[in-house]
Amino acid sequence: QVQLVESGGGLVQAGGSLRLSCAASGRTFSSYNMGWFRQAPGKEREFVARINWSGTSTGYADSVKGRFTISRDNVKSALYLQMNNLKPEDTAVYYCNRDGPVTFTWGQGTQVTVSS
Repeated sequence: QVQLVESGGGLVQAGGSLRLSCAASGRTFSSYNMGWFRQAPGKEREFVARINWSGTSTGYADSVKGRFTISRDNVKSALYLQMNNLKPEDTAVYYCNRDGPVTFTWGQGTQVTVSS
């Protein structure tokens, strides 16, 4: 089992940037396709971005395409999300997890708040 700890969230003005990090325990992190997900108040958790195990393939939700970039460092067992040109509708708790039908236990997430 892999344990996940997200960090890097905060309060930012619209148009600003944040870089989220996800630290994963366990030596098998590099075996898994990973993703970022978010949940806004009163809404279901949604997909944001995915990256394959080697970091050579990525995918994004239409709402963040061109603004967010997902990356990973398998040596450090870390996953990242660079978020640029943030919008108020990006406000949510952001989570990292395995990208697929079977997920790891969800972490606490990191809060991102974008003010207009």
